Amino acid sequence: MKKRLTKSLSDRKFCGICGGIAQYLEVDSTLIRVIYAVLAFCTGIIPAIILYIVLNFIIPEA
Repeated sequence: MKKRLTKSLSDRKFCGICGGIAQYLEVDSTLIRVIYAVLAFCTGIIPAIILYIVLNFIIPEA
């Protein structure tokens, strides 16, 4: 069966973006959230927020 990137319905803190990415990559969702937070602070908060909003519209619900 082909894997698809979808928002997580069970592992979500806000919209399920990080949980869905973690399920797709088969890693712990905490790791994805920490990586996202570090990248957000390294690149600036505003681009990270914009990226999260764009991903919210692009990635379909599970």
